[in-house]
Amino acid sequence: MDVHSVLDDLVAEQAALDDVVAPLDPEQWSLPTPSPRWSIADQVGHLTYFDTTAALAIRDTDAFTAHRDELVASMTDELAVDEATLGHFRSLSPDAQLAEWRRRRAELEEAGRALDDSTRVEWYGPSMGSKSFLTARLMEVWAHGQDICDTVGVQRPATDRIRHIAQLGVITRGWSYLVRGEQPPERPVAVTLTAPSGEIWHWNDADDADTVTGPAIDFCLVVTQRRHPSDTDLAIAGEAAQDWMSKAQAFAGGATSGPSPRGDR
Repeated sequence: MDVHSVLDDLVAEQAALDDVVAPLDPEQWSLPTPSPRWSIADQVGHLTYFDTTAALAIRDTDAFTAHRDELVASMTDELAVDEATLGHFRSLSPDAQLAEWRRRRAELEEAGRALDDSTRVEWYGPSMGSKSFLTARLMEVWAHGQDICDTVGVQRPATDRIRHIAQLGVITRGWSYLVRGEQPPERPVAVTLTAPSGEIWHWNDADDADTVTGPAIDFCLVVTQRRHPSDTDLAIAGEAAQDWMSKAQAFAGGATSGPSPRGDR
């Protein structure tokens, strides 16, 4: 899959979330979501802010790095981060917020059409290959969209676009340890997932390996820390696999622990 195919899937995922938020009334935009301190509007605002800076990173590396330095300098605490990234967005009405998100993601799509598979893009951590860069944006819109769907009780149709997220979840196993200051285990973990389409996806086949098997949607919910493993239909066999799934973190930033078990299964 080339970078423009990943971009097409990102645009489709954004449109799927638009279908969820566009019918909401103004009061619903203020509802609290599972992310502490964040309303539905804040979830959309987070996506809007980083779609904006992602387009900047693609178009103007120097301007982006200057912005990055300024943002990092402002990150004195969580509230300061919220003010820097969400302050302007919070001042808008819900209709204006939706329009702003649509405008900014259109700018990202336009910028992304200039990428090729060999391009590297500066970001808040290390630079990223173009496909990984857009995959991370897709993961973000899907994961934050899940928070919104959970808040309003909407079920988004699952699609095989989540393969990007599953792939990211697999390849960030090591990161899930390093971000905690731990050494990644050497024992392999084979992952076998059933896609929404019914296709079977495999990673890390090995004769002697721990295993994670089950619905791809559940794996994606765990690695984005939207569900506790015990609240899914994943079969997790082996100490290394169990440990990984308890720490899985497919996104950048500091280590986070993910949700507690819901206890309703």
